[in-house]
Amino acid sequence: MDERGKKISRRDFLKSTAAVGAGAMAFGSVRGILNAAPKKAGDKVWTMKYDCYIPQTAPTAQLDDWFLDRIVEKSKGQIKVEKYWASSLHKVGEHLPAVRDGISEIALISYGYYPAMVPLSRGLEWYYKGCDHSDTLLKVCRDMYARYKPMRDEWEINNNSKVLYFTNWDYCPLLMKKPVKKVEDLKGLKIRGYGIGADTMDRLGGRGMPVIASEVYPSLERGILDGVFAFCFITADKMKLCEQAPYVVEIGAGAHAPTTVIMNMDLWKALPTNLKDICLETANDIYEWQYVKLYGRLLHESVDSIKKIGGKFSKWPDAEMEKARSMVQPAQCNAWIEKVAKPKGFNGVEFQARVDELIAKYEPQGKLPIPYDIYMKKYG
Repeated sequence: MDERGKKISRRDFLKSTAAVGAGAMAFGSVRGILNAAPKKAGDKVWTMKYDCYIPQTAPTAQLDDWFLDRIVEKSKGQIKVEKYWASSLHKVGEHLPAVRDGISEIALISYGYYPAMVPLSRGLEWYYKGCDHSDTLLKVCRDMYARYKPMRDEWEINNNSKVLYFTNWDYCPLLMKKPVKKVEDLKGLKIRGYGIGADTMDRLGGRGMPVIASEVYPSLERGILDGVFAFCFITADKMKLCEQAPYVVEIGAGAHAPTTVIMNMDLWKALPTNLKDICLETANDIYEWQYVKLYGRLLHESVDSIKKIGGKFSKWPDAEMEKARSMVQPAQCNAWIEKVAKPKGFNGVEFQARVDELIAKYEPQGKLPIPYDIYMKKYG
């Protein structure tokens, strides 16, 4: 649906997305994107730096790797991409300014590192809001960007960045050193939380601890942390966190942490139409099938891996999950409306109402299973 309530076809969506942001700012310098001075415009080689703060093994990074390889292949030599993983080009917190200023061309952005730069988009980051499938969250974010001008302006005008596509960190069950069977069991426990995840733990009676990812394992090992939340399940497996926190508890929090892959806006405007179409069509493949295919495989592998080292999977009863939901929402979203949206001049109530409508639209179509359900199907 567009802002007037009309249905949008896949073709019209791609066309409208390609046109979004045109004329928003005058064309500026595009640095480092031309590899040579070819004889014909169609022979230009556009060399782009992809700048990422996480290692290549992380699920969002694997998805980006697929996207970048795909557009290189489809462009038949017109696009080349240099990939810089694990903050090898810029440090955490520097990636959005680097793309904005044309120092890097493409980057993966997690909102928690840029609260002042993307305050409106941070209204997409919450728990217990009924977005129980992470592929639902992809489409909610996509449609908000395509159909809600203030959010587009936040990226395209304020940050000189074209959003290529949205991803997220799939699911984040609790990873605990000891069993946690109900909400009250969290009282006073020190639990790692990223961004709004720390707020969620505080609201549930725990103590949200903003420990950086690389310090989580040793913090568990030394007893500084009792558990982990707001940490991608697949990445937790890759980092062997369940060696220290073997209790994997599904608490019904829903999809975890939207992320965004962006391109410098000046570069986007300079690209020929055929290359823009390749980027948009490949992004659509992520929304339609590749995200679920890749993350589904990785989730199965992680469940098997954690089960093999003795991980113990459980799920709170429905009554406990509903109790947790009532402790978090709508208070969490209302706090964002009052403390973030309103001071910035945004209509936070309208924003969240649109989000709720999109969740209601896409959630029944959600496909990506939670780790607990995978475990029960294979081992329960």
